[in-house]
Amino acid sequence: MIRVLLVDDQRLVRAGLRMLVEATADVEVVGEAADGVAAVRAAAALSPDLVLMDLRMPGMDGVEATRQILAAGSASKVLVLTTFDDDEHLYPALAAGASGYLVKDTDPQQLVEAMRRTMDGELLFSPSLLRRLVDRAITTPNRSRPPAVELTPREREVLALVGDGFGNQEIAERLHLGVSTVKKHLAQLMDKTGTDNRVRLAVFAIESTR
Repeated sequence: MIRVLLVDDQRLVRAGLRMLVEATADVEVVGEAADGVAAVRAAAALSPDLVLMDLRMPGMDGVEATRQILAAGSASKVLVLTTFDDDEHLYPALAAGASGYLVKDTDPQQLVEAMRRTMDGELLFSPSLLRRLVDRAITTPNRSRPPAVELTPREREVLALVGDGFGNQEIAERLHLGVSTVKKHLAQLMDKTGTDNRVRLAVFAIESTR
């Protein structure tokens, strides 16, 4: 069971998220907060597995709340859910330690799946944001082509799908594999390519085919 803390200054948004979560068998709401200060307190008191965090709130914003929650040694993961898909909000949230960044027009079932994937250790982004992160990385001036690494045919298939932005479940379905097998391939790929998260692995996938 994934225990979730909902953080958003709009009561209607929190109510909608609660309805979505309560209709999902493996996720439950353990608390709500309407601003960053309340979120920090609730995270400390409730120790949720996942904090679904808005960014623009009165008083303490979501970026600072994320920083304080994680700086306190919390094992909670923070998944940002916001209206803003610009770099001005994205990069500070990532620097604060957020495990993912989704915009509020995300499909409800995709949001539920994103919660699960975040708890599985994936670094989650809305597709447009992931593409922007990757594009920015690969257009960095004087960036050299990554070194060649020896991969199995299956690892190359998994790597290509990571570069296309697919998640673990989607990769599993496309390659007719179990999700646990996909995770093992990803761990091996990160070890072989010297990358430490999914964004860097996606960058490697794209640059290695240029």
